[in-house]
Amino acid sequence: MSEHTLNDMAIGEKIKIKSITATSSIKRRFMDIGLVENTEVECLGFSPCGDPISFLIRGAVIAIRRDDCKSILIYNNN
Repeated sequence: MSEHTLNDMAIGEKIKIKSITATSSIKRRFMDIGLVENTEVECLGFSPCGDPISFLIRGAVIAIRRDDCKSILIYNNN
C-alpha cells in the first residue's frame, strides 16, 4: 500500500499532515510555515500548468511545487 501525499489531493479537499519525509532545509521551511503533524491543509487549486499547487495552511495561502509535495505524507480520508 503506497503512502498518500499532498499531490493526491483534490481541489477543496481538507486533510491532516501525517509526516514530512524531506530532509535538510526544505523540511525546515515546511516546519516554519506550520506544516507539522496534524496540521489541517486545504487544497485551493492548481496553476494552469498544474505546478505548483496552492494550499490553505494555518490561514495563509502557500504554493508548493509538486516535487516537494511528494515529501509531505497525509492521512488517508477513506
